[in-house]
Amino acid sequence: MSDMEISATEPSLSSKDEAAKTSALIAYGLMILGLFTGLFWLVGAIWAMVKKGEAAGTLFEDHYSNIIKTFWWGFGLSIIGFVLAFVVVGYFVLLAVWIWSIYRIIKGLAKITSNKSYNS
Repeated sequence: MSDMEISATEPSLSSKDEAAKTSALIAYGLMILGLFTGLFWLVGAIWAMVKKGEAAGTLFEDHYSNIIKTFWWGFGLSIIGFVLAFVVVGYFVLLAVWIWSIYRIIKGLAKITSNKSYNS
């Protein structure tokens, strides 16, 4: 009886969906490390860019777009923050970018571990 309940509540994923989910989880993990080290932020984004084509047509395809957009927006806004750091407001920009990035990554992880697309 419990096997039937589990299969009724969890939709089965195809092998392509599972591979896309695993690759996205790796990218999210690298992005989390990158919040503290910087280098892994870039590695996570590159991983997502490389694997995005393999995830085309899967339930998790939009997670790759989320990771890539988070990287580029975070990168661009961080440059602005560093430039403005000579004026105190730059530190607030950098803090806001860091918090925003954490939010996007946690939201993505919450969705992907529930087998949902990012925009659902």
